[in-house]
Amino acid sequence: MKEYPSVSVVIPTFNRPDLVLRAVESVLKQSFSDTEILAVIDGDDEQTTSSLKSRFYPNLRIVQLPQQCGGSHARNEGVREARGEWIAFLDDDDLWFPRKLERQLAVARASKAAEPIVACKVLARTASGDFQWPRKLPSEPLSEYLLARNSWSQGENLLQTSTLFARRRLLLEVGFAEGLQKHQDWDWLLRVTHTPGVKIEFIDEPLSIWSLEPSRNSVSRRQDWQASLAWIRNRRELVTRRAYAGFIATQTASQAARQKDWKAFIPLLTEMFQVGRPKAIDIFLLFGMWFVPTSWRDWLRSS
Repeated sequence: MKEYPSVSVVIPTFNRPDLVLRAVESVLKQSFSDTEILAVIDGDDEQTTSSLKSRFYPNLRIVQLPQQCGGSHARNEGVREARGEWIAFLDDDDLWFPRKLERQLAVARASKAAEPIVACKVLARTASGDFQWPRKLPSEPLSEYLLARNSWSQGENLLQTSTLFARRRLLLEVGFAEGLQKHQDWDWLLRVTHTPGVKIEFIDEPLSIWSLEPSRNSVSRRQDWQASLAWIRNRRELVTRRAYAGFIATQTASQAARQKDWKAFIPLLTEMFQVGRPKAIDIFLLFGMWFVPTSWRDWLRSS
């Protein structure tokens, strides 16, 4: 293994050996090969460790964490252990197209920004089919791009974790916030883009496959509206009032509705107006989350 590769790929994983093997193999198929792969096992998981050790994977290092601390901690540990100048993140249930690293490294090196963060479109794999997301390119203010919608359907705005590519030194300076149950990628993006010299560079083609199959368990799909509300309140200074209202409408309200926690409806509606500055679409979305059946909403999104 080369002592100092150009790119270190950090894959946090726990108790999903088949998926992480598939993810590692998608890295090995990259057209750019000056890489190392760090599979960060988040806790005691002998099956995953044995599965990785049973295969000969060049440039693979296994980082075994003594106890489970969550995806943010696992990513930060992977960054600390990495030897490459650049870091690329890959969730264990996602995949990359073969030219992903090659394209991102070229864009990063050509960027005039001191600290470019390179992202790209994804092929979102859902139960209804495959979709190319996001439909709109990143724009300012970033908080509104990430958290507020201007249409009913999902996938309008997106910067997904398995597309993020940045310098190791930036990630050492601004790491993922540990202890968060949800919204780890949004949290990092909102904080890191306040660092001088940082710029989002975006490749307008899908270079990653994002798995959104309903049978897959992931942090982003767990329903806990109280945790989401606590997060946006803690990050209020990093978002616009429109972004705050959009998050309440699409994240906290949708989760509370799925949990059938009807006592949350009035408090969330009140908070959206008192703290946020909603547009008509935000109000429409909030009411839709509560009063339009989930099957109808899924049909509208897919159509």
